[in-house]
Amino acid sequence: MSSITIGLVLIGVLFLLVLLGMRIAVALLTVAFAGVWILRGNFDLAMRLMSISAYNGVANYLFATIPLFVLMGHLVSISNVGKDTFDVAEALLRRLLGGLGIATVAANTVFAAVTGVSIASAAVFTKVAVPEMTRHGYRPAFAAGTVAGSSVLGMLIPPSLLLIIYGVLAEQSIGRMFIAGLVPGALLALGFVLIIVLMARFSPHLVFTSEHLQRSSDDIHALPKMKLPQVLRKLVPIVILVVFVLGGLYSGFFTPTEAGGVGAFAALLIAVARRSLDLKKWWAVLTQTGTISVGILILLVAAGFYSQMLAVAGIPTAIGHFVQGSGLGATGFLIVYVLLVLLLGMILDSSSILLIVVPIAAPIAQGLGFDLIHFGIITVVAVEVGLLTPPFGISIFTVHSALGDGKTRLEAIFAGALPFVGVMLAVLIIIAAVPQLIIG
Repeated sequence: MSSITIGLVLIGVLFLLVLLGMRIAVALLTVAFAGVWILRGNFDLAMRLMSISAYNGVANYLFATIPLFVLMGHLVSISNVGKDTFDVAEALLRRLLGGLGIATVAANTVFAAVTGVSIASAAVFTKVAVPEMTRHGYRPAFAAGTVAGSSVLGMLIPPSLLLIIYGVLAEQSIGRMFIAGLVPGALLALGFVLIIVLMARFSPHLVFTSEHLQRSSDDIHALPKMKLPQVLRKLVPIVILVVFVLGGLYSGFFTPTEAGGVGAFAALLIAVARRSLDLKKWWAVLTQTGTISVGILILLVAAGFYSQMLAVAGIPTAIGHFVQGSGLGATGFLIVYVLLVLLLGMILDSSSILLIVVPIAAPIAQGLGFDLIHFGIITVVAVEVGLLTPPFGISIFTVHSALGDGKTRLEAIFAGALPFVGVMLAVLIIIAAVPQLIIG
């Protein structure tokens, strides 16, 4: 049996182990170790390569970005910055048709710029936005779907954990990945706003309850008004974080790791100033940060070892030659790749998809002439669609779990998020067809 055949069989075994419920890190390490051992017939070599991967994962200074941004996200969450952002957006947009839906997208966009975690956004705004939207006559399924749909902005608008993971796997600059995510993130946010306005205008029965549609438009004035001092007081913390993190990062004053450290410290000061952080909460923040960060770092170590196994088997080179010889070309490869990622998004979580496909696809894409920064943004957007599609749809499940009312069914939230999936697919096509939006 050739090394290529063995490698392909091992990839199939990896998918099988993951689908059977094995932890993705354990599955990656197991398959990679077995692959190197079988391909080279040398147990000591397999052990040595695994130890090198583990050391590189611990020693890489760039990996410190992950716990710092995770810590910042947790501190921001407990400081009620998300609620304040929504309150301001709600007050400013109350007169627009579908204003509360637009406010949710706007608040999620700003919140994403300082957290980078979609699940955090989904959990925060389920508690903040959904009750407010339903109280003012929005359909519960639409309200929950809007929160779930707009929460994906957290994984595209920098800082983003998915962009960091892709950058590490594809050996690309994290700073460049962050900058590349700005325009696609803005396009997604604008697309979400547009679809809400269009639905509220032309299909109001999908947005509002029948009771709300029968009432007069005076109901809009029942929404809260906010004076300028209140607006400033609520926005100052988020502005400080954005200036410190994104301003320092894009000006070149901070590296991504330094931006994470500065952002985490600024978030700590905000939490202390707001008196939202006691010893119990501080310990919970630290333990949650440690748990999430260690989990991600172990995944990256396992993915690094998996990439080495693929290289030993010659899988990327063989697939690249096959693609070039098949006549598919760069465009055909991209279409097949995106369809594969979309299908995987229905059964696997975002990080797992990146860890499995990027080590194989990135070298092939580079050989076909793709800029790996552009390719990475396409990958992340395609992966993010999986957060909203059944049967996995982790953002949908997060919203459903956070609601905890038993009245809004899971399938109703999936249906409510469907328009946002359409917007994401449209943006995916646009950024694939116009790479200048990312690398221009």
